[in-house]
Amino acid sequence: MKAKKFDADFDRGKDVIASLDLSKAKRPLQEQKRVNVDFPVWMIASLDREASRLGVTRQSIIKVWLAERLEQKASNG
Repeated sequence: MKAKKFDADFDRGKDVIASLDLSKAKRPLQEQKRVNVDFPVWMIASLDREASRLGVTRQSIIKVWLAERLEQKASNG
């Protein structure tokens, strides 16, 4: 499909997903890198309680809280 047809179809609200090769698609700035962090036992217990209350994993709550803090720091200058 030519770019002009793709753009025109997209602009008309037509579903263009079938025209894309998503096998190599990547989300910008979302590359994963594994890190190890040691936490005190009391902190892990607290994280687990909060994660359980919210129905998410410990890893999820750590990621969300860190992202919130980093965004807050970025917005404060």
